Amino acid sequence: MLTRMPTFRRPPRIPSSPRAVRMTSYRNPDKKAVVSRIAPKAAPTSRMPASPSLCQPTGIHTVSLTLPVPPSINHQYATVNGRRLISSAGRAYKAQVGQLVWLKLAQSTHRTALLARLQSEWLALSIRFYFTSALRRDVDGGLKIAQDALCEGLGINDNRIVETHLYKHVDKDNPRIEVQLTSASSS
Repeated sequence: MLTRMPTFRRPPRIPSSPRAVRMTSYRNPDKKAVVSRIAPKAAPTSRMPASPSLCQPTGIHTVSLTLPVPPSINHQYATVNGRRLISSAGRAYKAQVGQLVWLKLAQSTHRTALLARLQSEWLALSIRFYFTSALRRDVDGGLKIAQDALCEGLGINDNRIVETHLYKHVDKDNPRIEVQLTSASSS
């Protein structure tokens, strides 16, 4: 005779404070939505780079930050009612990166020119991951959340990134990521 194991349900979790689901909108509030016809998007002013070797940082038009290591890919998302959503660890990471980005922008004397350039050109992203061990994490596991968090913090759409460089290093004492976002202009 088979006995059925009792099932236990976890009580619903009540959030301690309200949280924003989306912090950035890429829609223009002055522009009215056109439903009957879809207009093509205008291309950025610069051309896409011909090859990665042609892309050089441009001094004041570069964002360089040292950020914490993002949560692992297994901790970035959660499944709720069959839907894949960003987890609380992922939301907390994005909020922390957003604060660090705004702090960095507040310290910059060229922030207006920098933001104008980042919003109008193709971009190149370079991330150096410093993990505590070389074998515990994949180099690409933190790419998407770090890219999304950086671009949301800057108020730009991450579809502008046309070039990505990832590097993996070991630093047991100081795990971190070093991020550099520059214009990907070709010469």
